[in-house]
Amino acid sequence: MQEELLLGILSFFTSTIAGVVGLGGGMILIAILPSFLPLNAIIPVHALTQMSSNFSRAIFGYKDVQLEVIPKFLLGSILGISVFASILYFISLEYVPLFIGFYILLSLWSETFNEKIKRYESYVVIGFFQTGLSIVVGATGPLANTLLVKDYDDKHVIVATAAALKSITHILKVIVFIFFGFVFSEYITLLTAMIIGAVAGSYAGTKLRDIIDGKKFLTILKVLLSLLAVKVIVGVFI
Repeated sequence: MQEELLLGILSFFTSTIAGVVGLGGGMILIAILPSFLPLNAIIPVHALTQMSSNFSRAIFGYKDVQLEVIPKFLLGSILGISVFASILYFISLEYVPLFIGFYILLSLWSETFNEKIKRYESYVVIGFFQTGLSIVVGATGPLANTLLVKDYDDKHVIVATAAALKSITHILKVIVFIFFGFVFSEYITLLTAMIIGAVAGSYAGTKLRDIIDGKKFLTILKVLLSLLAVKVIVGVFI
């Protein structure tokens, strides 16, 4: 029970971080889980916990969720998870994080890049890659945030809408893992503790978000996204 309690507390803190700034919590959590779980359980357990964290965060901020982007993202997500689940065993995805990292950096800081890519950039495309690649690449979450930062300037809108979109990603991942035979019930006690911590953290993060000024929030979010992108790029080579 000590392990379950510890992971529940860690899940609370990582979910609180994500509730305040909209990202980062999931990446911290997946870096912690290898110390507690066998390799085959890390991504499924992370997916179900993050599904709970993001879905609850979207519920707590439901008034700020931009519903018009959800059908587009959902369509792309269904296509993406179908394609990547089908070809998972036949392709090498070793350098995919490299492209994700450079896309985030260029999208955030290069006007020239944005001018050239905006005709191809959409929530359908983002959904396709974020959800499709998420079954094997742990760094796809920032993709939605990167597009939302460019489309909206309200911190509550960005965090709540990103949570709704990431909920779709994680729900579809959980379905895929069930289809491939992962037995979540074997980790029911651990998952219960982590889900309770994740939901409580989402609530705390939603309440704490008001302490950050809107302009400072956008600056912090862009810096965090950039740091995560650099980490992803460096991780390909190390």
